[in-house]
Amino acid sequence: MIKFLDLYKINNRFRDAFQESFSKSLDDAHFILGNNVTTFENEFANYCGTKFCIGTGNGLDALTLILKGYIELGKLKKGDKVIVPANTFIATILSVIHAELIPVLVEPNPNTYTISVDTDKAIFVDAKALIMVHLYGQLADVEGLQQIAKDFNLFLFEDAAQAHGAILNSKKDSSNSISNSSSISVRAGSLSDAAAFSFYPSKNLGALGDGGAITTNDSELVTVIKLLRNYGSEEKYTNKIIGFNSRLDDMQAAFLSIKLKTLDNDNDRRREIAKAYLNGIKNPKLKLPFYDGSKNHIFYAFVVEVDDRADFIEFLNANQIEWLIHYPIPPHQQEALRSFSHFNLPLTENIHKRIISLPMSPVMIDKDIQSVISALNTY
Repeated sequence: MIKFLDLYKINNRFRDAFQESFSKSLDDAHFILGNNVTTFENEFANYCGTKFCIGTGNGLDALTLILKGYIELGKLKKGDKVIVPANTFIATILSVIHAELIPVLVEPNPNTYTISVDTDKAIFVDAKALIMVHLYGQLADVEGLQQIAKDFNLFLFEDAAQAHGAILNSKKDSSNSISNSSSISVRAGSLSDAAAFSFYPSKNLGALGDGGAITTNDSELVTVIKLLRNYGSEEKYTNKIIGFNSRLDDMQAAFLSIKLKTLDNDNDRRREIAKAYLNGIKNPKLKLPFYDGSKNHIFYAFVVEVDDRADFIEFLNANQIEWLIHYPIPPHQQEALRSFSHFNLPLTENIHKRIISLPMSPVMIDKDIQSVISALNTY
């Protein structure tokens, strides 16, 4: 069986370092918002190129706390409209609802699956914010969306839950290797007013449990979010605002610091696998993902489209190839969001019927990559 994602093999590379960090944490006995969290926050802010990072309990909370923070600051208010891509994971939309804001769903670019800059501009007129989702690890049209945010005076946020380490303005040079194009190259997490990350175990930077973070250069927002994530308190048993309990676990922060050191290498390996798939799969029944050869894509998932997904799944199962669907049901057709079922989103609905993700991980061996390619060319 060719595994879709071998989490044991991915994390076993760090076993000795994990065990050492666990022993140190056990001795330190500071398990909530301890030194490990502070260290990782500083490391991840530096990695993303932002002034600040605030660890949270998970990615959904990270995005929700950004929105709640700006409401607390009086820069957003309950009932404001927020533009969200319709084909995102439901958490993006839930964050808007949890913040008592109104999500406005728009269709994606059919090639990149990220929010389309060709959306009817009238939809932005009475909105207050826009969330760009770097879906499957590929940066959205950042510069196009930045211009829209500027033109319509919108807050611009990133759902970067699948894009740890993706770089804007990188290019493919003449030697066919990938390099940063200039000093303006910057990473996901630093491309907007604030960004939310998830460290769910399957992510390119994954913890051994839940975890999330916010990156931003907005010091006012940081002050409010640090209150919000900790019961509205900066001093124990003294509560300034109505807050939540959403703190990055100190032990998970230690594990993330260890794994952050190899993230770029792991992302490079994912790109190598993606390029092997793109060069090797020659089956016209499969629509392969768009990729421009740059570092703007970290291939959290390698997503193809197929007309008869059920038949293709039978084929993959028969060939011992694991698969996953990101995601089988579009958010507006979920029972939880039945009040959004009236949205006319044919492109989103068609994408969700056709997509399926192939095996992809930094520990995938060349033999398995070639086995997938060979099998798919016989479908």
